[in-house]
Amino acid sequence: MTDNPPSEAPNGGDTGRRPAGRWGRRVQPLSLAVAAAFLLADQLSKSWAVASLKNERVVHVVGSLHFNLSYNSGMAFGRGRGLGPIIGVIALVVVVYLLIGLRTSGSRLGAIAVGMVMGGAAGNVVDRLFRGSGWFRGAVVDFIDLRWWPVFNVADIGVTVGGVLLVVGSLLTRPAPKAA
Repeated sequence: MTDNPPSEAPNGGDTGRRPAGRWGRRVQPLSLAVAAAFLLADQLSKSWAVASLKNERVVHVVGSLHFNLSYNSGMAFGRGRGLGPIIGVIALVVVVYLLIGLRTSGSRLGAIAVGMVMGGAAGNVVDRLFRGSGWFRGAVVDFIDLRWWPVFNVADIGVTVGGVLLVVGSLLTRPAPKAA
Protein backbone atom coordinates (compact mmCIF):
# COMPACT_ATOMS: atom_id res chain seq x y z
CA MET A 1 0.00 0.00 0.00
CA THR A 2 1.39 3.39 -0.94
CA ASP A 3 0.89 6.85 0.46
CA ASN A 4 -1.44 9.26 -1.25
CA PRO A 5 0.40 11.66 -3.58
CA PRO A 6 0.82 15.27 -2.45
CA SER A 7 -1.99 17.65 -3.42
CA GLU A 8 -1.57 19.81 -6.44
CA ALA A 9 -2.14 23.55 -6.36
CA PRO A 10 -4.75 25.00 -8.78
CA ASN A 11 -1.96 26.20 -11.08
CA GLY A 12 -0.57 22.67 -11.33
CA GLY A 13 2.16 23.12 -8.71
CA ASP A 14 2.67 20.97 -5.63
CA THR A 15 1.45 22.43 -2.31
CA GLY A 16 3.51 19.91 -0.34
CA ARG A 17 0.44 19.02 1.72
CA ARG A 18 -1.16 15.62 1.66
CA PRO A 19 -4.88 15.21 1.25
CA ALA A 20 -6.92 14.31 4.33
CA GLY A 21 -6.89 10.53 4.23
CA ARG A 22 -5.93 7.71 6.55
CA TRP A 23 -2.22 8.16 5.90
CA GLY A 24 -2.39 11.86 5.04
CA ARG A 25 -3.28 13.32 8.43
CA ARG A 26 -0.61 14.42 10.82
CA VAL A 27 -0.47 13.29 14.42
CA GLN A 28 -2.75 15.39 16.61
CA PRO A 29 -0.59 17.77 18.69
CA LEU A 30 -3.48 18.18 21.14
CA SER A 31 -3.52 14.42 21.86
CA LEU A 32 0.22 14.39 22.45
CA ALA A 33 0.01 17.44 24.74
CA VAL A 34 -2.81 15.88 26.80
CA ALA A 35 -0.93 12.57 26.99
CA ALA A 36 2.25 14.32 28.15
CA ALA A 37 0.30 16.33 30.75
CA PHE A 38 -1.36 13.20 32.17
CA LEU A 39 1.92 11.28 32.20
CA LEU A 40 3.68 14.15 33.99
CA ALA A 41 0.87 14.69 36.52
CA ASP A 42 0.70 10.95 37.16
CA GLN A 43 4.41 10.49 37.75
CA LEU A 44 4.76 13.63 39.88
CA SER A 45 1.78 12.65 42.05
CA LYS A 46 3.10 9.10 42.45
CA SER A 47 6.54 10.42 43.44
CA TRP A 48 4.85 12.62 46.04
CA ALA A 49 2.81 9.66 47.33
CA VAL A 50 5.83 7.37 47.64
CA ALA A 51 7.81 10.05 49.50
CA SER A 52 4.99 11.37 51.71
CA LEU A 53 2.81 8.37 52.48
CA LYS A 54 5.41 5.82 53.60
CA ASN A 55 5.10 3.92 56.88
CA GLU A 56 1.35 3.47 56.35
CA ARG A 57 0.66 7.21 56.72
CA VAL A 58 -2.86 8.11 55.59
CA VAL A 59 -3.90 11.68 54.81
CA HIS A 60 -7.55 12.63 55.14
CA VAL A 61 -8.42 15.18 52.45
CA VAL A 62 -12.18 15.79 52.54
CA GLY A 63 -15.22 13.57 53.09
CA SER A 64 -14.34 10.01 52.23
CA LEU A 65 -11.30 11.05 50.15
CA HIS A 66 -7.98 9.91 51.64
CA PHE A 67 -4.45 9.54 50.31
CA ASN A 68 -3.29 6.05 51.18
CA LEU A 69 -0.26 4.44 49.49
CA SER A 70 -0.65 0.99 47.99
CA TYR A 71 1.03 -0.99 45.24
CA ASN A 72 -0.85 -2.99 42.63
CA SER A 73 1.03 -5.76 40.83
CA GLY A 74 -2.14 -6.90 39.06
CA MET A 75 -4.69 -5.00 37.05
CA ALA A 76 -7.78 -2.93 37.90
CA PHE A 77 -9.38 -3.59 41.27
CA GLY A 78 -6.45 -5.76 42.40
CA ARG A 79 -7.30 -8.66 40.10
CA GLY A 80 -4.63 -10.61 38.23
CA ARG A 81 -1.86 -10.40 40.81
CA GLY A 82 1.38 -11.72 39.37
CA LEU A 83 0.33 -10.96 35.80
CA GLY A 84 2.19 -7.64 35.77
CA PRO A 85 4.47 -8.48 32.83
CA ILE A 86 1.52 -9.54 30.65
CA ILE A 87 -0.56 -6.53 31.70
CA GLY A 88 2.42 -4.24 31.04
CA VAL A 89 2.90 -5.58 27.52
CA ILE A 90 -0.82 -5.21 26.78
CA ALA A 91 -0.75 -1.61 28.05
CA LEU A 92 2.29 -0.89 25.88
CA VAL A 93 0.47 -2.29 22.83
CA VAL A 94 -2.51 -0.02 23.65
CA VAL A 95 -0.22 3.03 23.77
CA VAL A 96 1.36 2.13 20.40
CA TYR A 97 -2.08 1.47 18.88
CA LEU A 98 -3.33 4.84 20.10
CA LEU A 99 -0.24 6.57 18.70
CA ILE A 100 -1.00 5.04 15.31
CA GLY A 101 -4.69 5.89 15.73
CA LEU A 102 -3.84 9.54 16.38
CA ARG A 103 -3.37 9.91 12.65
CA THR A 104 -7.11 9.37 12.11
CA SER A 105 -8.60 11.21 15.08
CA GLY A 106 -10.91 13.86 13.67
CA SER A 107 -12.59 15.68 16.55
CA ARG A 108 -11.23 17.79 19.40
CA LEU A 109 -13.06 15.59 21.92
CA GLY A 110 -11.56 12.49 20.32
CA ALA A 111 -8.07 14.01 20.41
CA ILE A 112 -8.41 14.88 24.11
CA ALA A 113 -9.85 11.45 24.95
CA VAL A 114 -7.12 9.58 23.11
CA GLY A 115 -4.49 11.72 24.84
CA MET A 116 -5.99 10.94 28.25
CA VAL A 117 -6.07 7.18 27.62
CA MET A 118 -2.59 7.21 26.14
CA GLY A 119 -1.09 9.30 28.97
CA GLY A 120 -2.77 7.18 31.63
CA ALA A 121 -1.70 3.90 30.07
CA ALA A 122 1.84 5.22 29.66
CA GLY A 123 1.92 6.30 33.33
CA ASN A 124 1.10 2.81 34.53
CA VAL A 125 3.54 1.25 32.03
CA VAL A 126 6.30 3.46 33.48
CA ASP A 127 5.51 2.08 36.94
CA ARG A 128 5.63 -1.51 35.70
CA LEU A 129 8.93 -0.83 33.96
CA PHE A 130 10.79 1.07 36.67
CA ARG A 131 9.19 0.36 40.06
CA GLY A 132 10.24 -3.23 40.49
CA SER A 133 12.97 -5.81 40.45
CA GLY A 134 12.96 -6.42 36.71
CA TRP A 135 11.55 -5.55 33.32
CA PHE A 136 7.74 -5.26 33.65
CA ARG A 137 7.95 -6.67 37.19
CA GLY A 138 7.06 -3.42 38.92
CA ALA A 139 3.85 -2.58 40.71
CA VAL A 140 1.65 0.41 39.95
CA VAL A 141 1.54 3.06 42.68
CA ASP A 142 -2.03 3.79 43.80
CA PHE A 143 -2.90 6.35 46.46
CA ILE A 144 -6.29 8.00 45.85
CA ASP A 145 -8.61 6.23 48.29
CA LEU A 146 -12.32 7.01 48.42
CA ARG A 147 -12.91 4.28 51.02
CA TRP A 148 -15.86 2.96 48.98
CA TRP A 149 -13.95 2.30 45.72
CA PRO A 150 -10.64 0.54 45.00
CA VAL A 151 -7.54 2.73 45.45
CA PHE A 152 -6.44 4.37 42.17
CA ASN A 153 -4.12 7.02 40.70
CA VAL A 154 -4.04 9.88 38.16
CA ALA A 155 -3.24 7.47 35.31
CA ASP A 156 -6.38 5.48 36.11
CA ILE A 157 -8.41 8.70 35.95
CA GLY A 158 -6.99 9.39 32.47
CA VAL A 159 -7.76 5.90 31.18
CA THR A 160 -11.27 5.83 32.64
CA VAL A 161 -12.40 9.36 31.78
CA GLY A 162 -10.70 9.19 28.37
CA GLY A 163 -12.44 5.90 27.61
CA VAL A 164 -15.82 7.33 28.59
CA LEU A 165 -15.18 10.40 26.42
CA LEU A 166 -14.29 8.16 23.46
CA VAL A 167 -17.59 6.31 23.83
CA VAL A 168 -19.59 9.54 24.27
CA GLY A 169 -17.81 11.11 21.30
CA SER A 170 -18.54 8.11 19.09
CA LEU A 171 -22.23 8.27 20.07
CA LEU A 172 -22.43 11.99 19.32
CA THR A 173 -20.58 11.82 16.00
CA ARG A 174 -22.73 11.17 12.98
CA PRO A 175 -21.21 9.07 10.21
CA ALA A 176 -20.34 11.02 7.09
CA PRO A 177 -22.75 10.45 4.20
CA LYS A 178 -21.41 8.10 1.55
CA ALA A 179 -20.48 9.65 -1.77
CA ALA A 180 -22.64 8.56 -4.67
